[in-house]
Amino acid sequence: MRFMTIVPTLCLLVCLPLAISGAGVSQGIRPPAAPARADSSTVPTEGDEGERRMAREMAKKANLERQAQLKTDTDRLFKLSQELKDYVDKSNENVLSLNVLRKAEEIEKLARSVKDKMKGPN
Repeated sequence: MRFMTIVPTLCLLVCLPLAISGAGVSQGIRPPAAPARADSSTVPTEGDEGERRMAREMAKKANLERQAQLKTDTDRLFKLSQELKDYVDKSNENVLSLNVLRKAEEIEKLARSVKDKMKGPN
């Protein structure tokens, strides 16, 4: 029984001086200082403006290429769907051709690709 009263007292004697002095919390280590912000009154240099212009031009070119790719993919998607329709029209109710399944899978893959391209690079 006496042991149960000694342990809390001992813990209190050891922890209290550490808590008061702050030795357990701070040992002279400081967190890194926040980086200094650039003054908002500074004028952007010509190099910064040139980089921005080049980035805009590159983004515009990438969008044009993506749009052209979308157009070719949707044209191909239309052609594949017409071919699938022709295959289905030629088949009967009891037989489904392997070509029909392959064509449907190809259409599905291309449709997903078109969907992803429409979402953009985000």
